[in-house]
Amino acid sequence: MSATELHTPIERVDIIGVPMDLGASRRGVDMGPSAVRYAQLREKLRKFGIEQVEDHGNLHVPDRESANEHAGDAKYFPVIESVCEKLAQKIEAIVRDGGFPVVLGGDHSIAMGTLKGLRDARGRPAGVVWIDAHSDINTPQTSRSGNVHGMPLWFALKHGYAEGKRTVQIGLRDVDRGEKQILRDAGVTAFSMSDIDKLGMTAVMQKTVEITGAGEKSVHVSFDMDGIDPSEAPGTGTPVKGGLSYREAHLAMEILAESGVLGSIEMVEINPILDQRNQTAILAVGLILSGLGKSIL
Repeated sequence: MSATELHTPIERVDIIGVPMDLGASRRGVDMGPSAVRYAQLREKLRKFGIEQVEDHGNLHVPDRESANEHAGDAKYFPVIESVCEKLAQKIEAIVRDGGFPVVLGGDHSIAMGTLKGLRDARGRPAGVVWIDAHSDINTPQTSRSGNVHGMPLWFALKHGYAEGKRTVQIGLRDVDRGEKQILRDAGVTAFSMSDIDKLGMTAVMQKTVEITGAGEKSVHVSFDMDGIDPSEAPGTGTPVKGGLSYREAHLAMEILAESGVLGSIEMVEINPILDQRNQTAILAVGLILSGLGKSIL
């Protein structure tokens, strides 16, 4: 079988863009959904053999100039929460209708909405594979910046949209001191880049599937593109050297696809202003395809 032949069990994919930048400090991440679409996501999904590809367009996100920053420790939180509620409703409807959601960010704060929608649709939290350089589990009190894209996993766990015992983080290499204890207390399994170097990505992903999976389409992957080394994914607002290689990132998605447990994908923190020839968005499209079952042979 050649690399161009089609083999996928996914019949329908629903694309939702969320041009959110209120959770981050660097401008431009709101253009992430457009960059991924420009990289021909819809066309490549159809070429792969997925007959039903429904692009629902972008959710409306108030611009920074019109949004109230909010005086608390989580900047713009009421506005972000409102957008996430709309995203949750969209995700719930798609999943109940048999679709496979592919969410395009936008900054990582949108994960709160995605995870809420999955929980509401299925009656229990999804298993979560969180690929990221950062753990994103700060509380409003431990965060030094007040940026909500560093807090979504904490909010998701707090509100029951995710469970620590079925959440795995992969690729960590920049974790705040306060977050380390929060991770331990929450029961989240974390694989740092050091762990991946020692164990290898195959072993890490096999353990990840074992922890997160609970049947067909029971797992969500929330993929922050800064999880990948900036030499491969330069278009992201908080790059950290020493990240996943191109092949490690694809292997992670391929193993999730082969396991049969993956039910939704979220790609976030793509910033075209910081990118080089749309390299990061093109890589994101390739990773989505790997997660849906595309393989070399």
